[in-house]
Amino acid sequence: MAQSFRTSTIAIPKSLQMQLASFRRHLWRLKVLEAAAAGVAGLLLSFLLVMALDRVWPTPGWLRLLILAAGISLFAVFAPYWLHRWVWGQRRDAQLARLIARRYPGLGDRLLGAIELQEQGEGAASISPRLREAAMLAVSAEVASRSLDDALPASSHRRWVAMAVVLIVSALVACIAMPKAGWNALQRWMFPLSKTERYTFTRLIDAPERLVVPLGEAFEVWLRLAADSEKRPAQASGVYDDQREVVANLNNGVYRFSFPGQQEAGTIEFRVGDTRHAMRVEPRVRPAVQSVDAIVTPPAYLGLGEQSVDCSAGVLSAVSGSKVRFVLRMDRALKSSTCGPLKTISDTVQNSANGVSVEVKDLFVEGKIARTGEILIGKDSQDIPFAWKDRDGLEGEAGYRLRIDATEDAVAICYLQGIDRQKVMLPEETVDFELLAEDDFGVKVAGIEWLGESTRPKGGKPTKGELQLASGAAGAGRLLEAVAFSPAAFGIGPQKIVLRAYAEDFFPGRPRSYSEPVVLHVLSRDEHAQMLKNLFDRQIGDLEDLARRETGLLDENERLGAMEGGELEKSENRQRLGVQTNEEAETRRRAEDIARRLEQLMKDAARNGQIDKHTLRKLAETQGALNELSKRDIPKVERKLGESCESSNTPDKSARDLDAAIEVQRKGLDKMRDAIERANDANKHFEAGTFVSRLKKAAGEQAGIVESLKDSFSRILGLGYRQLDPADARKLESNSKQQATTASDLRWLQEDLAHYFARTKTEPIQSLMDAMKSSGIDSGLEEIRTQLSNNHSFEAAEQSKKWADQLNRWAIELGGSMNAATGDGTGDAPDAENEDFEFMLRVMKMIQGEQDLRAQTRVLEQFRRSIGSAPKPPENR
Repeated sequence: MAQSFRTSTIAIPKSLQMQLASFRRHLWRLKVLEAAAAGVAGLLLSFLLVMALDRVWPTPGWLRLLILAAGISLFAVFAPYWLHRWVWGQRRDAQLARLIARRYPGLGDRLLGAIELQEQGEGAASISPRLREAAMLAVSAEVASRSLDDALPASSHRRWVAMAVVLIVSALVACIAMPKAGWNALQRWMFPLSKTERYTFTRLIDAPERLVVPLGEAFEVWLRLAADSEKRPAQASGVYDDQREVVANLNNGVYRFSFPGQQEAGTIEFRVGDTRHAMRVEPRVRPAVQSVDAIVTPPAYLGLGEQSVDCSAGVLSAVSGSKVRFVLRMDRALKSSTCGPLKTISDTVQNSANGVSVEVKDLFVEGKIARTGEILIGKDSQDIPFAWKDRDGLEGEAGYRLRIDATEDAVAICYLQGIDRQKVMLPEETVDFELLAEDDFGVKVAGIEWLGESTRPKGGKPTKGELQLASGAAGAGRLLEAVAFSPAAFGIGPQKIVLRAYAEDFFPGRPRSYSEPVVLHVLSRDEHAQMLKNLFDRQIGDLEDLARRETGLLDENERLGAMEGGELEKSENRQRLGVQTNEEAETRRRAEDIARRLEQLMKDAARNGQIDKHTLRKLAETQGALNELSKRDIPKVERKLGESCESSNTPDKSARDLDAAIEVQRKGLDKMRDAIERANDANKHFEAGTFVSRLKKAAGEQAGIVESLKDSFSRILGLGYRQLDPADARKLESNSKQQATTASDLRWLQEDLAHYFARTKTEPIQSLMDAMKSSGIDSGLEEIRTQLSNNHSFEAAEQSKKWADQLNRWAIELGGSMNAATGDGTGDAPDAENEDFEFMLRVMKMIQGEQDLRAQTRVLEQFRRSIGSAPKPPENR
């Protein structure tokens, strides 16, 4: 049958329970104390370690984090483990019995058995409660006889507490002795990853961590002590990588280190007391200018816009009164830039006299570009120093400056080109030339003006006028204008004209500038004929010289041609032939020049209109003969002479060539002599014609005196010379001088008539000479001069009128007689040759007339094109 069981428990004795509870409390107290003391000691030790390390070097954050983690680990890791082991793991009686068994094995085992009996559950039939109780009492009695504290495990609580106390005291002492350092260490210990700087007894302010220095140049580093630095070492040191240590002394709170130039980047380790400072050094090329542009605004009166000028050369030339802005383009971005003060070139003294700013000014910086403000350019040239600093604080090379050369707005200049300084012409002729006007900033207007000067007494004033030919524009520095000037188009008669160009620039209030004058001698036809006669005389002389030269060359050629055998082949004779060839070439050149001058003389004579046809015909024949000589005969002689001296010739060939040259040269010389005869014949008629012109010229001068006196009668009649107005006295004196000149010209005319008659025996000339001698003209003209000197004006005018009429009659008589004597009268039978020449002469005059008409039309068209002006009419003819 089934057996019934019941569970029965017996509690351990109370005394034993109390002993076990006391043992447990003691154990827990010791182990908790150990854990707490160890945790505190770990934290204090980590704090003191950070504080100690910070005294030696700037402890990095990661190391402080490790130290803090190690210190906290005693609380976070060791204490929980320790409490779990000794508090949680020893909370039951059985656990305590096993712990006691480590010290007292027997007692511990019996105590453990008693505890197990207490917890044993069995049936009532098999377990004796009394026996269990007795066993528990026996164990309790045995435990009571002993001290369980001896069974406690070895304890380090005193050591840990002592360590904690020592660390606490140490920390307190350190914080009291170094409160700032202690507080700084506490912050750095509690917050290892924060940016809290290490506290040092030697403190620096604004110590750079990075410095850019000039490449290869010595540089300085200044370290400044803070005013509240607790320690102020007398010296500090710095080491650039592995180089020699550099020492600096303290001076006014600053350590000034001087390091040699560097090529490679590196780090300087500074030691200043307990302060350690590392600075990265980067050597770089100084910032430099890549290009400079000047934005120039010229003065307003010039009407020019802004101009961009490249100033990479460092010099800018600009007109005074301009404003300029400089734009500097650098090789890297800038932090700042300045310019100034401006200094004059001459004395390098700061100048503010001309409205020029002299203070140092900041430039407008935008990246790599720096711009100045407006700078007013005065009258003096200026130097502008510039300085700049890049974003790394590196300054540019010292001494960079730009120079402004202030220039004055120069006066416009003008020239007359393509015209001789002196020119002789008839009124209807046109002279063509060019007007060139130049200015540095633009020509405003350019033109010509003229002023006449009478060459004989007559009423009215000399001519005066001007013509604006071109209008320029701002910046048009050069004007070139073709000009045609014809006296007849302006109604100007024979007189002396001073012609010059003028130009104006845009400078306010500046007067005109003028060119060198050109003198135009506008002649009457009589004066023109006399001039042509003088030119013809010189050309006949040149032609005679040419004939004598050619005769001498022919003689030398004949001497060479007379040589026999092989003498002509000798080197010295070949040289003589070469010289002859060259001389013949010079003869050809001179003949061409004379022919060209004769051709121009022929055109001028035809234009004159007062030279007789016989003279023109002889002149044309002379010119034609000379043309033939210069273009055919003389070149043929030159060519044959050249062939005769060729080294490849045989003696016979050289002799034949030389003989041919001599033959042609003889014929050419005969033609040249014939041309001279024709020229002399033409000159005789020319000279006779000039007698008529000279008589007419003298008559005109006498008539001019009459007209001049008539204009003054109302003011001068009846007055003594001393009573005359200065202007009237001056006019009388001028008339007196003119009278003396006319009298002298007529005396020379009479001498020329005598010489001409001696050569030609022409009857009309003899008649004129006798008439002039019997008339007493010389004394009559002298009497007029005396009357003018005494202001016997009316009598002088009467006598001048008489002699003017007489001279005109002689001119008419001489002209008619000479025409009859030379066969130019109307009764001569014309031949074909004369008709051809007259036709050619008429054609020539028609062509000249057409040319004059076109030229004067060109002058009028020039008037019409004149911008903003019209030619001023001449004041008188």
